[in-house]
Amino acid sequence: MIDLLHRGNIAICRVAHGKANAFDIELCGGIMAALEACRDSSDAAVVITGQGRMFSAGVDLVRLVDDGPDYVRAFLPALTAAFEAVFAFPKPVVAAVNGHAIAGGCILACAADHRLMARGSGRIGIPELRVGVPFPTVPLEIVRLAAPQHVQALIYGGATFTPEEAVERGIVDAVVEPDALVDGAVAAAEGLAALPAGVFELTKRQIREPALQRIRDGAKFDEEIVRLWTAPRTLAFIRDYVARTVKKP
Repeated sequence: MIDLLHRGNIAICRVAHGKANAFDIELCGGIMAALEACRDSSDAAVVITGQGRMFSAGVDLVRLVDDGPDYVRAFLPALTAAFEAVFAFPKPVVAAVNGHAIAGGCILACAADHRLMARGSGRIGIPELRVGVPFPTVPLEIVRLAAPQHVQALIYGGATFTPEEAVERGIVDAVVEPDALVDGAVAAAEGLAALPAGVFELTKRQIREPALQRIRDGAKFDEEIVRLWTAPRTLAFIRDYVARTVKKP
C-alpha cells in the first residue's frame, strides 16, 4: 500500500495501491501509519510519490457508491485526517508527482512543502465540484495556502492542467524530466532538511497556523458536508459521473 524506501536520511513513501492509487479508508490509514513511522525515526525529510503513470486518481468513487452512506461517514474523517497529517507534518515533505494527480491526488501534492511534477501527459487538478461533492475544510485550506491567487478558479472551474500549466497556477513548483523526478525530489528534500530542524518546524507551523486555525473553525461545517456527501442525490450524481468517466476493465 505504501512502500517505505530510503535514500540516505530521506524517506520515500511510494503509494502503491491498486492501478489508480485511489483513496479509500485503507489507504488513508496507510498514509497515517507511514508518516508516524517517519516522524519517530531519524529520517530528516519525506518524499511522497506514486507508481507508473499515476500519483493518485483521488477518491475511490466506485467504492463510495458501492458501500454507501455508512462507509462515507467513516471515510471522510479518515481522508481529512490523512491530508492534515501530511500538511502539518513537522519535517520537510516533498511531493514527486509522477503522473496524474486528480482531486485528492492534487490535494495530497498540495499538502507538501515543495512539489515537483514529471514532464509528460500527466494532469493535475481538483474537479470535486464537477463530481458533485463539496470540499471538506481540510483540503480547501490546503489548496488555499498552496495557490492563493488561483484558489477560486481551481475549485469552481474544476479543470485539470498539464505540468507546465500547473506551475503557472502555483499547484506545483517545477517540472522535471520523468527519469530525474525522484532524484530531484530527494535533492529538494535534502535542501530543506539542511535547515536547522527546530527552526524549520517552527517556521512551518507559523506559515500553516492560519490555515490550521481555519480548519479548527471549519468543524462547524462537518455535519453539513457529511450530509451532502451521503445524500441520495449526491450518490446518484457520483454514480452518473463514474459511469461517464471511469474506464471499464
